Amino acid sequence: MPKAMKIAIVDDEQDMRQSISQWLALSGYDTETYASAEEALKGIEAGYPGIVLSDIKMPGMDGMALLKRLMSMDSALPVIMITGHGDVPMAVEAMRLGAFDFLEKPFNPDRMSALAKRASDTRRLTLENRALRRELGDGTVLMRKLIGASPAMARLREDILDLGQADGHVLIDGETGTGKTLVAHALHAVGPRAGKPFVVQSCAAVDDLEKRLFGPAEEGMPLPLVEQARSGTLCLEDIEAMPSEVQARLLGQLNDTSAGIETRIIAICNLAEDGKTIEDRLRPDLFYRLAAMRITLPPLRQRGEDILTLFSHYADMFCEEYGCDAPQVAAQEAAQLLQAPWPGNVRQLINVAERAVLQNRRGSGSITSLLMADNAEMGPAITTEGKPLKEYVEAFERMLIDNTMRRHKGSIAAVMEELCLPRRTLNEKMAKYGLSRANYL
Repeated sequence: MPKAMKIAIVDDEQDMRQSISQWLALSGYDTETYASAEEALKGIEAGYPGIVLSDIKMPGMDGMALLKRLMSMDSALPVIMITGHGDVPMAVEAMRLGAFDFLEKPFNPDRMSALAKRASDTRRLTLENRALRRELGDGTVLMRKLIGASPAMARLREDILDLGQADGHVLIDGETGTGKTLVAHALHAVGPRAGKPFVVQSCAAVDDLEKRLFGPAEEGMPLPLVEQARSGTLCLEDIEAMPSEVQARLLGQLNDTSAGIETRIIAICNLAEDGKTIEDRLRPDLFYRLAAMRITLPPLRQRGEDILTLFSHYADMFCEEYGCDAPQVAAQEAAQLLQAPWPGNVRQLINVAERAVLQNRRGSGSITSLLMADNAEMGPAITTEGKPLKEYVEAFERMLIDNTMRRHKGSIAAVMEELCLPRRTLNEKMAKYGLSRANYL
């Protein structure tokens, strides 16, 4: 489970601090209270893993001064201001200075919880993006999040770093389950907008998309998405489902250089199953604006031994979650994993890995039976596209060495003994498959 988000509550009235803290703690938040702005500044630093709820009127440093200090320290920190009756103009000024939103006393606790959730979700995404950007700098997240050593994945990682810095609008396409939204996050995180808002909306999941995107905003409702994402990135999933009139409105925003949308658009589309392409679904002028930079994600079936690497990774992850041993993959099962067409791509493989772990915990079933079960739901379990025998052998060999190294925590002697390999042969094979002992210690 994700760690509870922190909420710093700043109010000079003890009863108010305690009541807010108790209510939010019951909602699952990790609360901490401060009796003054000066005290709060000692406990809140840049990168604070949570949000701030502060009264505006306090003795000494007031809430507006606190807000200015917090914004100068971390402009993406969500700060919710609490105002007294009649202080709405002050609250509007707070919003101009960067406050996330405001609550007017006396406020409804349910509205406070809903606002805290929205602010927390925004903060969690900001912190994830920052962490992703930091780690992408030395490649560790690209290894952990975008798993695979195939040429297609190597090109994808290069594209993310290049297009992320380019900062123009991007079109991402590919089959369902290939990780398009993850790539959109990565593009945002490695670019100049990292730390700014990253807002995701499916164009197929809302009735009045135009109003959701552009407004006008209604009282008590979230800001339009173009406002929420201003200066950051607006990620539009299922762009092929965007109605033509909304496409025209979006194009107008992109073309209006005087007003400017001030936001990067990352459009995500699924390859159509009815023979139509994204070019058929979007008006040409919008398509060419969005597709000036384009990334097409490779389907899993074209990623070779990445399939076994991914299966081992997710099987280990679920073994840790369920507290059981990983299933042993036989040579025949490895070949079947490599031959499967994977119409659901990585998402489908994750489901198979989880079910394989649960089956193994019960001591029944096999990977073959899982692929056959998917056959009934998603199409043929084995593709007719043949692969050279050498590819199967090398992929299985790499997976076997990788699993054994992980099981023995990098002990070369234990791996040599289990696999009956001399030291020189093991070293040569590890070098061939890009396996480093340091990764298992």
